[in-house]
Amino acid sequence: MLTVSIYRHPDEIPGDVQQLFAAGATHNIEHSTAWYANLIDSVYPGDDGIHIYVLKNNGMPVAALPLRATMATLGQQVQSLSNYYTALYAPLITPGLESSDLAVLLAAVHDAHAPLASVRLAPMDPESAGFGLLMNALKTVGLVPFKFFCFGNWYLPVKEDWPAYLQNRNGTVRSTLKRMGKKFAAVGGKLELVQGGDELERGVAAYLQVYASSWKTPEPFPQFVPNLIRTCAAHGWLRLGIAWLNGEPVAVQLWIVANGKASIYKLAHDEKFKTYASGTLLTSMLMAHVMQHDQVTEVDYLMGDDPYKQLWMNQRRERWGIIAYNPKTLPGLLGLGKEVLGRRLKGALSLKSWIAGW
Repeated sequence: MLTVSIYRHPDEIPGDVQQLFAAGATHNIEHSTAWYANLIDSVYPGDDGIHIYVLKNNGMPVAALPLRATMATLGQQVQSLSNYYTALYAPLITPGLESSDLAVLLAAVHDAHAPLASVRLAPMDPESAGFGLLMNALKTVGLVPFKFFCFGNWYLPVKEDWPAYLQNRNGTVRSTLKRMGKKFAAVGGKLELVQGGDELERGVAAYLQVYASSWKTPEPFPQFVPNLIRTCAAHGWLRLGIAWLNGEPVAVQLWIVANGKASIYKLAHDEKFKTYASGTLLTSMLMAHVMQHDQVTEVDYLMGDDPYKQLWMNQRRERWGIIAYNPKTLPGLLGLGKEVLGRRLKGALSLKSWIAGW
């Protein structure tokens, strides 16, 4: 017997459902209750649209879908509980779950947010079981789903030890590390790795100082990353690299290590000191640490196709999303028409470009 329960915050989730999220966290910490708690508290505090849907089979949790609903002009829109801080979203599912089971959960979503115009879930692994299950389940409940590209993801399957890996890097990278390592040390520079303990808050302050001095746009939700750093420290996931120059932080890198994987989450450096290549030095230090001490099997640069990532990584995959429209509502029908027209126009332009270049 399949039933659906709804929770508004991870603090409300009972122990059996906690185990479902804990199983998901063994694949990615962004599937953990700790991640969702920080996202809700730092980005969506007091948001009535937060719904964590849980499917139970004879009382046992078998799937969960954290979502956020918003009101549009003529209906509601539902999207994954994710945003630009999220590198990978996925439904939490148990082995053997079928799309017909997941359709029961989505039917509850459909009814709870009527009139439902659309559902948007991203970013996801298009090769994952959950992606295919969601596509089929959305069709089952009468929605029309489409796939869309989110971003490229560069990563490194670790198959060498640190010395061998370094030897196989681009000669320019090795030369930069050698020259700038000596130059940085000669002017009072040093590199530090913070994992928690008494140095944690000093590390948080250093991160915030460097980020404020960097080229990056100020964070719209300034508490998310500091609280993520604290959350990672509490779970043993934190690897925060800091480059210091005469007592002043000039570069920072936030890496997250869990389940044999190192994720490079945030990078920043003070533009005034970029000639020291402190970011490159930090990447080298952290890469050596996660290979030699953490013995990870994968390093992941997460979001984007920035050229510098190819200096350190050697594999690329993609993250995609799902947008599904409800043709039984006016905004859903309009969205569906716009989607189909846009895809046909894009296909025609691509064909025209191919013919022109042929």
